[in-house]
Amino acid sequence: MARKKRGPGRREPAKGGAHPEKGKDIRDQLELFKLIYDSIYNGSIVTDAGGYVTHFNKPYGEFLGIDPEKQIGKHCTEVIENTRMHLVAKTGKPEINQSHHIRGQDMVVQRIPIKKDGKVIAVFGQVMFKDVRDVRKLAEKLSLLESKVELYEKELFSLRSTRYTIDSIIGVSPAIKALKREALRAAANNLPVLITGASGTGKELFAQAIHHASRRKLHPFVHINCAAIPKDLLESELFGYEKGAFTGARSEGKPGKFELAHRGSVFLDEIGDLPLEMQPKLLRVVEEKEMERIGGTKLIRTDFRLIAATNQNLEEMVGEGRFRKDLYYRLNVIPLQIPPLRKRREDIPVLTRYFLKGIAQEASLSRVKLDREAEKALVDHDWTGNVRELSNVLERVLSSLEGDTIRLCDLPFYIYRNHGPSLDPKQTSLKRVQGRAERDAIRFALESTGYNKAGAARLLGIHRTLLYKKMKKYDLLIHQKPL
Repeated sequence: MARKKRGPGRREPAKGGAHPEKGKDIRDQLELFKLIYDSIYNGSIVTDAGGYVTHFNKPYGEFLGIDPEKQIGKHCTEVIENTRMHLVAKTGKPEINQSHHIRGQDMVVQRIPIKKDGKVIAVFGQVMFKDVRDVRKLAEKLSLLESKVELYEKELFSLRSTRYTIDSIIGVSPAIKALKREALRAAANNLPVLITGASGTGKELFAQAIHHASRRKLHPFVHINCAAIPKDLLESELFGYEKGAFTGARSEGKPGKFELAHRGSVFLDEIGDLPLEMQPKLLRVVEEKEMERIGGTKLIRTDFRLIAATNQNLEEMVGEGRFRKDLYYRLNVIPLQIPPLRKRREDIPVLTRYFLKGIAQEASLSRVKLDREAEKALVDHDWTGNVRELSNVLERVLSSLEGDTIRLCDLPFYIYRNHGPSLDPKQTSLKRVQGRAERDAIRFALESTGYNKAGAARLLGIHRTLLYKKMKKYDLLIHQKPL
């Protein structure tokens, strides 16, 4: 670091007036300031109020290929092309993160006026990025980090539903025990897994269990529902896009799901609904583990484990030309087929007790029991909606249960209708059946209208006053949703 030499008006310190130790301290401080200034990674310059260079650090000299010492005393326009240091000295307005074209390349610089008593006495300039492309690289990293933060926030928000482990899979049937062993074996490697089964059997539960039993458990589990994402947005969601790739795209671009799943797992749910034209692109990513964003030219490598699931028969779809054969064989390396609940009825009592315990705890209810007749009705039911339907029925039953025991009459009519001979005649009277039907109709109307009383009354074809009376009669007022 060097300073501009002052003219003849410079005052010399009084001889004999300075303490030797104090002079040494000042020299040490100046030496430290010089070392700090020359250690600034990017180039920096200081000019006085007239635009003449007073300080010029070594990194800036090395970058421009000039001797820093020889620039002291020169006007900034003689040293740096397109400089605005002297203009900032006149205006007194800082210029932060501005583009500066020098020697054929664009840099990002800052020019900050230094004031004393309200007047500019110097201007400090610094190169923030020697190449404006570094800004783009940083923006891409920030965009990726932002998207990952959003993903992690969603994961934390739904922690209960995304922390399933092998122990979360409830069942005592031989089929479930065998599937749990297969899932653990699958978790020990990185091969693709294809989970098949009817809707509501717990395919995502197995997918998350495999992820959390693997070495990737500390990294993202990215869930993509191929049926829920609009066809024209699916490619951008999967692979991401660059700045200005299409109308409505983010100005900074966006990483895709595969990119976000680096070192983690990608769960492609409802893979059978993936459009045919997207399938070869997916095949390439699965095989090569590399892709390009929409509108981009750079290959992005990503390390992910693929888990797919479907409730459709992919083999039939392959035969009909609706699913690519090569993609099917690439996905179906480790097949897991979950049987429907009706084919493993021994799991129904265990699942019922598990769900009842969880629902009661969430609702701060006492322990709920299930009598034998009700349990038999549940076991005998075919459960076309599988485990999801069973959970839904139990939640509905507990929402209107009187007492701590679920009896046959507390179950929905379509479940207990075939168990008539075992029912208490008092509990199957016409009046009681009508009351249950009326209560269910009112609850349905309220839920359908978002608990809008006027709308529910219109839907039921009754006056709102009568609706209030019946809601009070059936103790439905406590189930209103908060505003």
